Amino acid sequence: MNHVFTASRQVEPVVGMGATMCAWTARHAATIVKVTKAQVHVRQDIATRIDTNGMSEMQTYAYEPDPNAPVIVFRKTKRGYRSKCGYGLLIGVRREYYDFTF
Repeated sequence: MNHVFTASRQVEPVVGMGATMCAWTARHAATIVKVTKAQVHVRQDIATRIDTNGMSEMQTYAYEPDPNAPVIVFRKTKRGYRSKCGYGLLIGVRREYYDFTF
């Protein structure tokens, strides 16, 4: 499902906007720090879990930017923005999700 989201039509990226880095099943909240014609640069946010649901799919997080996190570069492709490590990027939405089944 993550790759379907990242391949769909998205809003134009803007510095400071939230984003979600999508792996196979996990998602990582991020903040856009640089935008060029063909690339979007992001830093992973600090995501703190604030619910008490334990090992469940119902997860709620609080987010804050991490200025010390490494910058990850996503290149614009026909299927959306992709990183070298295979992540897709969902722009304009900041979400964290940990898949406990892996």
